[in-house]
Amino acid sequence: MSLLAKTMSKFRLAVVQLHVTKVKADNLSRARGLIKEAAAQGAKLVVLPECFNSPYGTGFFPEYAEKIPGESSQVLSEAAKESQVYLVGGSIPEEDDGGKLYNTCPVFGPDGSLVLRHRKIHLFDIDVPGKIRFQESETLSPGSNLSVFDTPYCRVGVGICYDIRFAELAQLYSKKGCQLLVYPGAFNMTTGPAHWELLQRGRAVDNQVYVATASPARDETASYVAWGHSTVVSPWGEVISKAGSEETVVYADIDLQYLANVRQQIPITAQRRSDLYTVNAVQEG
Repeated sequence: MSLLAKTMSKFRLAVVQLHVTKVKADNLSRARGLIKEAAAQGAKLVVLPECFNSPYGTGFFPEYAEKIPGESSQVLSEAAKESQVYLVGGSIPEEDDGGKLYNTCPVFGPDGSLVLRHRKIHLFDIDVPGKIRFQESETLSPGSNLSVFDTPYCRVGVGICYDIRFAELAQLYSKKGCQLLVYPGAFNMTTGPAHWELLQRGRAVDNQVYVATASPARDETASYVAWGHSTVVSPWGEVISKAGSEETVVYADIDLQYLANVRQQIPITAQRRSDLYTVNAVQEG
């Protein structure tokens, strides 16, 4: 193996767990600073949390919504370019030209260009009696495309929060050649302790991929309290990096040779019974 190939088989991932406030300008400024900090620590790909520029809530989405390009996406573009990183821009409330609102993750390359935008496919509509009720569909529309982008290191699939509960999406990303799945997400104090880590480890093991999640930091005074605990999980299902509840940046070295070894040792892709079952996309993203 050449020195270049060895170098490219590993890269550093950074997950930013940002303390989100009601002041958009402060959120953008702090995110930019943490992106720069992550790049200084050798990160080549940086992931921000869901709704990093806005409090999370159906009442906030219309107030903070903006078009892409817009204020937040411009800051992200500049941050990616100045730090020379691939930037998964968490998510922002996006308004399209027709006035529809989406929970959207923009991704930028090291040159500052917009690589893709992932509009959250599965809206967070749940009702757990006595604990939490939340209906994103009261203000948001669902996206309708799969979102995959390539880097010099690996292919990456993107989902947002509730998307992680749908195993089929991760399977489709794996079939498309993704080795890393990223999910900006804001699980809460009910679903977080119960399912947050479980779902990440399940998606990682089922598809033999790395999984990274980026949550907002926990703010006990917010109307929606995020669980935090941004995490990176290996293809073996091991938690290799994990935050607490506070604002921080966590790092993980993504080892693609290790991923290849796991897939060789337990070759589930070749062993699948496509004569009995299959998962296919209805439309290509």
